[in-house]
Amino acid sequence: MTEQKPEQRPEPEDRGTGPDTSTSPDTSTSPDTPAAGPDPSAGPDTSAGPDTSAAAPSAAAPSRRAVLGWGGAGLALGAAAAGGAAVAFGGSPDTVPVAAAGGSVPFHGAHQAGIASAVQDRLHFAAFDVKTKDRAELVELLKEWTEAARLMTAGLPVGEGGFGGLPQAPPDDTGEALGLKASRLTLTVGFGPGLFARDRFGLEGSRPAALVDLEQFPGDNLDPARSGGDLCVQACADDPQVAVHAIRQLARIGFGRVAVRWSQLGFGKTSSTTPDEQTPRNMMGFKDGTRNIAGTDAAALDKHVWAGAGDGSAWMAGGSYLVARRIQMNIETWDRTSLQEQEDIFGRDKGEGAPVGKSKERDEPFLKAMKPEAHVRLSHPDSNAGATLLRRGYSFTDGTDGLGRLDAGLFFLAYQRDVRTGFVPIQRNLARHDVLNEYIQHVGSAVFAVPPGVRDKDDWWGRTLFA
Repeated sequence: MTEQKPEQRPEPEDRGTGPDTSTSPDTSTSPDTPAAGPDPSAGPDTSAGPDTSAAAPSAAAPSRRAVLGWGGAGLALGAAAAGGAAVAFGGSPDTVPVAAAGGSVPFHGAHQAGIASAVQDRLHFAAFDVKTKDRAELVELLKEWTEAARLMTAGLPVGEGGFGGLPQAPPDDTGEALGLKASRLTLTVGFGPGLFARDRFGLEGSRPAALVDLEQFPGDNLDPARSGGDLCVQACADDPQVAVHAIRQLARIGFGRVAVRWSQLGFGKTSSTTPDEQTPRNMMGFKDGTRNIAGTDAAALDKHVWAGAGDGSAWMAGGSYLVARRIQMNIETWDRTSLQEQEDIFGRDKGEGAPVGKSKERDEPFLKAMKPEAHVRLSHPDSNAGATLLRRGYSFTDGTDGLGRLDAGLFFLAYQRDVRTGFVPIQRNLARHDVLNEYIQHVGSAVFAVPPGVRDKDDWWGRTLFA
């Protein structure tokens, strides 16, 4: 929920590190579009080879990998069976309109889908610890994950499917997404600082300078069990079961080589990359993401989101840097705060979402009309040397805290070209001065380098780093 300054046009404004208040249109450059080619929900194209979908058991002898339950051979069979549907991945995710409900999003492209894509309704985010000490084994895992992601984002089962295979072996797919559409599923992978540790995988010389260890900000109460991670996977979809299924499959494929460190479910997106849509609201009832970077704004994305070849780590060109923060809200205290005080805290009115002294949500804010400690004023680029983020946050509720209060808040996700000039200066300013801190607390934190997109069927997540 931070403020973003326009660059010769109204630009993202509320893009900070508490509840956001920003949004932008995604009319043509979002990866969230139906893929061209056969409808993935229709199953594999038999013209490309034997039908290995869940609905048509294969008569061929099972591979060794299939007998073992997981592996590249099973995934390769599934990819071949996808036939014409796999062609859909070839389209650039930066040149297609927002998908209809249930559609698929192109997997291949210069950038990973799930960043500038139109934000879906549901999230399952997971951070993993890498258990293997073998670099080759880690590379093989990333290749297997990539192959599984190609299938799942097309609405297809993993490997040889959820049933119909060898009865004596576990199926390649757990089956809970059988019959469901792709639901605009995107899978976005990132690499944490620990992956670059000395004497681990030989990557210490490849750690980007922008992948910093975040400092302890004033007011942080971070839980180590909800922080960090060597790898992350962000699964976004319009159907929660599709998102959960995707994380479950990747965790199952990686069993023994990686282990889930922590995960977070999210609902009700709290920011958008499509400003022509209605601005979502956060758990405090305020519009969130009013001036987020638009998925169609190539100039702003190049300036603030995508890493460049000249930024110091050539392997990250076309990638981005992700900061994930679990922000707990004191809902009960907030709900007993007067409307006037709530609006003063944010610097916007609660109904229309207009900044102080203005009448419309998207009117340019006059920062000096707001209280000095107002969230919008403190998070605006003008208050942070131009720092600008792309927000993809979600609300969450995880039961109660054991004292009869809701465990609820914002799972903050922000992408940027450099964490040092993006998240860090904004959060320093907010942590020291934002009056909203009386109602929120950061309890989980992680940072990841998100590599560029998978270019084609021979490419895989992390190839530019490991090749």
